[in-house]
Amino acid sequence: MDVSNNIEKNDDNIVIRVNNVKKFFKVYPDKGKTLKDKILFHKRNRYELREVLKGISFDVKRGEAIGLIGKNGCGKSTTLKMLTKILRPNEGTIEMKGRVSSLIELGAGFHPDLTGRENIYINASIFGIKAKEVDERLDDIIRFSELEEYIDNPVRTYSSGMYMRLAFAVAINVDADILLIDEILAVGDINFQEKCFAKLKEIKRNGTTIVIVSHAQGQIEKICDRVIWIDEGKIKDQGAPKLICKEYNLVMEGKRVERARIEAAEELEKLRKQVELQIATEIEEKKRIKKEEEERLQKEKEEKRLARERKMRDLTCREVCSQCATNAHRDGSGEVEFSKVVVNDGITPLIIKKGDKVNIKLELKKNKPVDGVSISIGITRSDFTYCFGVSSKVTLGTYFDFDDKMELEFSFINKLLNGDYFLDFLVEDEKGGRYDGLYELIGFKVDDPSIKEVGIFGMDYEWVTD
Repeated sequence: MDVSNNIEKNDDNIVIRVNNVKKFFKVYPDKGKTLKDKILFHKRNRYELREVLKGISFDVKRGEAIGLIGKNGCGKSTTLKMLTKILRPNEGTIEMKGRVSSLIELGAGFHPDLTGRENIYINASIFGIKAKEVDERLDDIIRFSELEEYIDNPVRTYSSGMYMRLAFAVAINVDADILLIDEILAVGDINFQEKCFAKLKEIKRNGTTIVIVSHAQGQIEKICDRVIWIDEGKIKDQGAPKLICKEYNLVMEGKRVERARIEAAEELEKLRKQVELQIATEIEEKKRIKKEEEERLQKEKEEKRLARERKMRDLTCREVCSQCATNAHRDGSGEVEFSKVVVNDGITPLIIKKGDKVNIKLELKKNKPVDGVSISIGITRSDFTYCFGVSSKVTLGTYFDFDDKMELEFSFINKLLNGDYFLDFLVEDEKGGRYDGLYELIGFKVDDPSIKEVGIFGMDYEWVTD
């Protein structure tokens, strides 16, 4: 049950060693005992030991960046807290070599009534930095945080993004050998996040070891050399970030599908018991026929999709839209295509403010006779957060049917907060098969000085006092 700095000298390149670590938490049942019970029977509070970590082991080398991924409750944040010595293992050992800096919880290590400048000294002292050393680095810390105008204000007046700026600026300027980060980079604007990523890469090149816990796989893949996947308190897999993240996503999707399958099977069983055996047999036969037909249609659809991809490999989205973004891409079977997309009369750059009306003009063409189609429009933030989606099939309850060409307009009033966003467009058949998909087609920026909130959408609110 040791957290120490005693890595053997012959392991000079290893700065973190986690060996067969286990962690238990006491879980108490809901309080249902009466005062009478406690007095008469002197019953002690009972609890259950829940094993959060079940003997994990890994080493981290000097200058290596690793990411810890896994579903909520798997033990990744517990692992990070043990590396920071906030928690201690019940079994096993953790050995670390060098000065440790951490960004575990937003605002941790800051006094709300002190100024940003005063909190720099307090926060740095937690990492073992003396005031004289802070004096030498103070200008660099403030400059990196970009909080020069607010540095002498109490931090209770700071937004979460400002907290993150100051905490990150301190953590990377203490010359730490090891930097531990838990979801902290999810806060703040995209430009500062990119600045942080660049700084993390710089200190990694200079030999700092980085351990990150995050659900943002884009961040993990951008920074880390290796990913450790923790599942149910055990290391399920580790390796190259893109490979492990892809495997993790496939497994998570598989579990979701399996849960849905089990629920559907249970419901089917309840229904089956209510009918005669002959009816049940007919239902099963219909299912078999339906499944074979779906497999046949799916196979045909896949063949068409592959043929469509081969046909479209030399096409670009710029044929459709003059406002086309650099990373725009396209797929689909091609029976129906977008022939033109224009937003706000084609102006570039596309900058939108709070409350602006955004008008989208669409033109579609049929390459083959098909039945009605559904059109979907989505908005994604530049960090790949899905912000908004609308489907004509769902909202109108019907499908568009036309001969050869169709023109369509869609508009909305902007309630997005400041940030960079992309527009996606889909046209699908009545069963959800994709005829054409335009992804990250048009980029736009919401840039409005009147917006003070953070997040994705603005809400209607008011402050009321007595």
